[in-house]
Amino acid sequence: MKNDEYPPSEDTFFMAEKIENEKGDFALDIGSGSGYLTKLLSENFSFVVGTDINYKVLKHQTYKTKNLICCNGSDAIKIKFDLIVCNLPYLATAEILDIATDGGIDGLEIPLNIIKSAIPCLNASGKFLFVTSSLSNYHALIDATKKGGLTTKVLAKKKLFFEELIIIEAKK
Repeated sequence: MKNDEYPPSEDTFFMAEKIENEKGDFALDIGSGSGYLTKLLSENFSFVVGTDINYKVLKHQTYKTKNLICCNGSDAIKIKFDLIVCNLPYLATAEILDIATDGGIDGLEIPLNIIKSAIPCLNASGKFLFVTSSLSNYHALIDATKKGGLTTKVLAKKKLFFEELIIIEAKK
């Protein structure tokens, strides 16, 4: 695998299970990576945007889609979305070596920036779903999302060998 490829993994497929029946007009996939979730959203939404901080990853997506933007989180987006999804880089790391997976101290640094950028892009009746892990301080992510004006709930959990994946749903 080259450095500019990021294949879908267990957390991507877990999110896919939760969004495959979502429908609407506008959807955003933050951290599009392979394009798997962006492509899936394209089946049920009229207009889908995928973002990634890594231009090479967008250029070489395995699951090709349209409307790709290279930016940090959703900081270049001014559209309001019905659904925003993000498979956060949630691993707790002392330093950011892999922007696709490393979340920084307590797995919070990068996810908090992404959440902050996503909140203004959510329409009044929209949902923001993000994947995190029991290995990160996901309670702090929930608290920060609430401080951003959204209500939150744990939508689903999936136990893996060494961690539990958690999907958080946030709404205005």
